[in-house]
Amino acid sequence: MLKKISVKQLVIGMHIKEFCGSWIDHPFWRKAFVVTDPKDIETLRASSVKEIWIDSARGLDVASGETTVAETESEAQVDAELRVAAAKLRETAPVPTSVELARATRICAKARGAVTSMFQEARLGKVVNTAGAQQLVTEIFDSVSRNPGALISLARLKTADDYTYLHSVAVCALMIALAKQIGLDEAQIRSSGLAGLLHDLGKALMPAEVLNKPGKLTPEEFELIKTHPAEGHRLLLDDASSDGIILDVVLHHHEKADGSGYPGQLADSAISVHAKMGAICDVYDAITSDRPYKKAWDPAEALRKMALWVDGHFDPVVFQTFVKTVGIYPIGSLVRLNSGRLGLVIEQAARSLLTPRIKVFYSTHSEARIRPEIIDLSRPDCLEKITSREDPAKWNFAQLNEI
Repeated sequence: MLKKISVKQLVIGMHIKEFCGSWIDHPFWRKAFVVTDPKDIETLRASSVKEIWIDSARGLDVASGETTVAETESEAQVDAELRVAAAKLRETAPVPTSVELARATRICAKARGAVTSMFQEARLGKVVNTAGAQQLVTEIFDSVSRNPGALISLARLKTADDYTYLHSVAVCALMIALAKQIGLDEAQIRSSGLAGLLHDLGKALMPAEVLNKPGKLTPEEFELIKTHPAEGHRLLLDDASSDGIILDVVLHHHEKADGSGYPGQLADSAISVHAKMGAICDVYDAITSDRPYKKAWDPAEALRKMALWVDGHFDPVVFQTFVKTVGIYPIGSLVRLNSGRLGLVIEQAARSLLTPRIKVFYSTHSEARIRPEIIDLSRPDCLEKITSREDPAKWNFAQLNEI
């Protein structure tokens, strides 16, 4: 029997079936488990979640005579109720980057637990259950729908300790945004997002000293790292939630158009569109992130370098669609305006890749910081335009990410 109860009624031994409310608000990344730790009850009661569904057939029931909010034997009825409630909570209308960043910050914080737990399950040899990760993908899907740049730009700002999980989140968001731009249906968009989240799962089985090595890998170490797609694919084969798109991207996101990739040395039409998407999203986030062995490239510079690799590495059509997705001057790019001022791209324009919103903060004429100002290049009365992208290393600006 499934019973909806108040969190005040929760006791040790009950099996939580579902949380009522937004996934981003409940304090656990898992959605179904038996409560064994009193601290979990304290944490849940301190959260904004007020009601939960329990399964009395898989755990303790409420005390005899105790009132419940609702009862049913139908899981479909519970799922339908939760879908309706979630639809009411979801806000997918476009919002400014400044507004969406607050929610994106919460999603990234919640993602740490989800991705870390999946990697730990893999290391321990357990079957990886991706059902909980689907809720995270839904939150990322909604965030990208409201504003495609906020979460992508936030996830790019990684520390070395955060790299593994935020790279997964960033590739998930990029895959969703790219799938939308290509015009895939919603089911394929969500599968593409989950594939992006799980694409590096096989790295959970790689030695940490090799994975995080600050210098160049030896040939033997590189051959070991090249096994991670096959390892990730193997880990997901027994998971009923892993569809063909997910398995394909996990296995083939390191294939290259010229056949020089791995593990299958596939080329051109032998590589699926989803794997081609995964290759582009994976490389873009990797080269725009600080790594132990390399400083991040500016987003616009990263696109310029990737364009030079298109013939051998990426599918040209998918890559051009990716450029439309992130913009010619992606969020975080340092640019010079015709006024001589420098600024960072903070938001893309809906109609043109050449007219994003810029936060200017430096004058090249006076060679000094100026009061920050936001300029919308898409406004009809705006006389400013971008004349060039600038290399942040040349200017040696501190705290560009904070700007």
